[in-house]
Amino acid sequence: MTTFQEARAFLLDHRTDYEAAVKGFRWPDPAPFNWALDWFDAELATNADSKDRPALWIVDAAQDRQTKLSFAALSKRSNQVANFLRAQGLKRGDHLLLLLGNVVPLWETMLAAMKLGVVVIPATTLLTADELRDRLDRGKAKAVVATEDQVAKFASLGAENTVRIVVGAASGGWLAYDEAAKASESFAPDGPTNADDPMLLYFTSGTTAKPKLVRHSQRSYPVGHLSTMYWIGLKPGDIHLNISSPGWAKHAWSCFFAPWNAGATVFVVDQPRFDAKALLATIGRCGVTTLCAPPTVWRLFIQENLASFKVALREVCGAGEPLNPEVIDQVQAAWGLTIRDGYGQTETTALAGNSPGQQIKIGSMGRPLPGYRVQISDADGHPAKEGEVTLVLGPDRPAGLMQGYQGDDGKLSGAEGALYRSGDVVFADEDGYLTFVGRSDDVFKSSDYRISPFELESVLLEHELVAEAAVVPSPDPIRLAIPKAFVLLTSGAECSPETALSIFKHLHTRLAPFKRIRRLEIVTELPKTISGKIRRVQLRRLERDNDRNDPLRGREFREEDFPELAKTRSET
Repeated sequence: MTTFQEARAFLLDHRTDYEAAVKGFRWPDPAPFNWALDWFDAELATNADSKDRPALWIVDAAQDRQTKLSFAALSKRSNQVANFLRAQGLKRGDHLLLLLGNVVPLWETMLAAMKLGVVVIPATTLLTADELRDRLDRGKAKAVVATEDQVAKFASLGAENTVRIVVGAASGGWLAYDEAAKASESFAPDGPTNADDPMLLYFTSGTTAKPKLVRHSQRSYPVGHLSTMYWIGLKPGDIHLNISSPGWAKHAWSCFFAPWNAGATVFVVDQPRFDAKALLATIGRCGVTTLCAPPTVWRLFIQENLASFKVALREVCGAGEPLNPEVIDQVQAAWGLTIRDGYGQTETTALAGNSPGQQIKIGSMGRPLPGYRVQISDADGHPAKEGEVTLVLGPDRPAGLMQGYQGDDGKLSGAEGALYRSGDVVFADEDGYLTFVGRSDDVFKSSDYRISPFELESVLLEHELVAEAAVVPSPDPIRLAIPKAFVLLTSGAECSPETALSIFKHLHTRLAPFKRIRRLEIVTELPKTISGKIRRVQLRRLERDNDRNDPLRGREFREEDFPELAKTRSET
């Protein structure tokens, strides 16, 4: 029987020996295991080598202050939060909506919920009231933990019967999170935690009007992120910075499970607005050793004089979308480090990557990581050189794969049978390195966020002057791509700046900043299949090739053309 501790030690011992790691690694057996109690508390918070080491280090750039908490301190504080939540009636299996930024209570609440067996629904603070209503309703949240600036969004959501806890001043039925400090520092679970007990419920964009609900277990993310630890190259005592927003899976990947699996410090820089120069200075000043950032951030970094920043970095990684060679070359020239790409999904942990010490092929996202048996499949499920990334299940099922997509009836789907189909298309070379080709559906990435065209089109169609719409990615030098809409107006509507401004204003009130449509092209025709479906693939090609002479082209309007939108743009 392989334990979590043994599997972790094996990967650390073979950190730079990819072949041996892949050949010899075995996932821990799916025995009762509560990561927060049996690993964080029982090992990290009590071991003499780690208990006084910083587990969490937050630098608040706006307030010019920092917070450091040791593993032992976080263990006790999360015990208090667990007891506080239990006193509010929360029990194993209940759902909690977590709506926090990079503040200490986020990490305390995550640990506390795991100890209780409460299922966490992570959410970004950028969500609108309508999007929060969906998470409350379909997520069946019994409790909410939110920062004070989020409280107003709940005024019209009918959440009076939900336990509401605010990090800030209590008012209007909201309980103060600070009350948790009065609870006992000792916590006793109500029973064993089974490997398949639900732990996380992520809302993720799909090709339907509403986001899918991705359910992870007490095993899949805590244990599964051993693969992420391996890809990043983390070691005990590292200071790890991952640039990702709370509420998204990558935040759990690299601001929670992967570094703490290794016994490393989670380092966070909280900036009101992203400032590449200030962040680079902080990385150097605080001795950050490992860094993971989306390509958007790397592209902003190289606009600075990287060589002038003296850093202690040993490992640098990129994830979210492919990095272009120019960025990799500039970082290599300045720091002598090569950015290593990796790949995974909300539905999985890191399943492929360029691991430390291995040959890197620029443009490739690496090879399958230890514990993941990947098959590249054609449309019929047969092995192919170019095709969809699929995971072999059955006896080879990876620990890091989700339990499934949870339906309104609570049933799971999408991760059963012989294969899990990722929806991502890659090319595999003769050495097993994978190169990303694109999505098998129309979901695309903007910065590090997944964008569902169908979801945005649904909002567009609510505008009285929009008859049809198609959303595609438009190339952008910083974000890689931004959402652009090709719009067919209703009969009699005028193709004018006034019409475009009206549509932009409508979008700004209905969509969170990360998914707002930045460009509109008003057209007289949309390409369609014989069955009447809009051919987004054709529009994507037009936008990618910047073909302005095609007869499908219309009149383009950009968000920045309208000074009236400046205030809401600045909130992005």
